[in-house]
Amino acid sequence: MLKLCRSYLHHIQNSVFEGEISEARLEELKIKAKKIMNEEDEDSLIVFKSRNEKWLDKEIVGTDKRPVDNVL
Repeated sequence: MLKLCRSYLHHIQNSVFEGEISEARLEELKIKAKKIMNEEDEDSLIVFKSRNEKWLDKEIVGTDKRPVDNVL
């Protein structure tokens, strides 16, 4: 899953990724993720969307290692 998500988004920490992604690429990511996840073990993919950049507040305490404008 880590390798898959890294091919679409920026890896922030542990199981956290962020970045801009089109609806088509998001659907592609979800389909590929579902194929490799084990739903019986309660694996999941949680997607947070922001329709407008002005409604997204992001505060970094410490060093911002991967500056990204939008979060998924």
